[in-house]
Amino acid sequence: MTERALRLGTRRSKLAMAQSGQVAQAVRQLTGRPVELVEITTYGDTSREHLAQIGGTGVFVTALRDALTAGEVDFAVHSLKDLPTTQPDDLTLAAVPLREDPRDALVARDGLTFDRLPDGARVGTGSPRRMAQLNAYARTHGLRIETVPIRGNVDTRIGYVRSGELDAVVLAAAGLNRLGRTDEVTDFLSVDFVLPAPGQGALAIECAAVNADLAAALAELDDPHTRVAVTAERSLLAALEAGCSAPVGALADLLADGQVVTEMRLRGVVGTTDGSTLVQLSTTGPVPTSHGDAIALGRELASEMLAKGAAGLMGERAL
Repeated sequence: MTERALRLGTRRSKLAMAQSGQVAQAVRQLTGRPVELVEITTYGDTSREHLAQIGGTGVFVTALRDALTAGEVDFAVHSLKDLPTTQPDDLTLAAVPLREDPRDALVARDGLTFDRLPDGARVGTGSPRRMAQLNAYARTHGLRIETVPIRGNVDTRIGYVRSGELDAVVLAAAGLNRLGRTDEVTDFLSVDFVLPAPGQGALAIECAAVNADLAAALAELDDPHTRVAVTAERSLLAALEAGCSAPVGALADLLADGQVVTEMRLRGVVGTTDGSTLVQLSTTGPVPTSHGDAIALGRELASEMLAKGAAGLMGERAL
């Protein structure tokens, strides 16, 4: 008798389906079992409000988690940056696979790079974090841009540029890579001037905690370096008490000496959306060898940022 198919819960967007399809393929190869995608509509998909207004945190995740808890699906795939920073006890984060490109990417008209945007260029993004850093970069380089809040899937966002409504939009490079649309990128934004969202480019594979056998099988897809990096980034976010709609950027990267990874650097930024004030700090230390070490690294940097006035810059979050 063939084993029943594993049910993978996914959001319905093209990007979510592409991400989940890639994970489904890996799980089929790993377990030898068939995997079927179960499409679930989340509040974040149907609400037309701006993410900053609906709270950001968990809006794309709750319906998937409810389906897991109810046993309607066996496991779920999330964009890690959408996950709230507290992990529910009844669910296990079974795997964080190897991270895609964490950078933000510009899709601009006429093949323009960020530095060559016209004076007063209209740049679309739904992210306060991107707005803060793009505005700050423009300000320090004598550029004038206007950041325009937008929502919608990749097609909708790029459509604003194609139609001439906006000069450019900023999207996650990872999503465009997974959709096979990297050729539309006109500029990859260096993490030296725009830090990504905590966990950007990484996926989270989650299952019910009681399903220990499945969790153990899925754990084979885990990339330990990606996991410690995103754990430190999300710990920073949690310690700043900010949801995923807050203007916080973070990136942990592993520093190698030749082939040997020796240290991890964690960078964090928080700023006002107009870019007039940014608190940007970094710390470098040994690569965390445990979950607790990674958490501690994030907390440590967060407390330094708070001491430098970060708390006052996050008043834009809804309670």
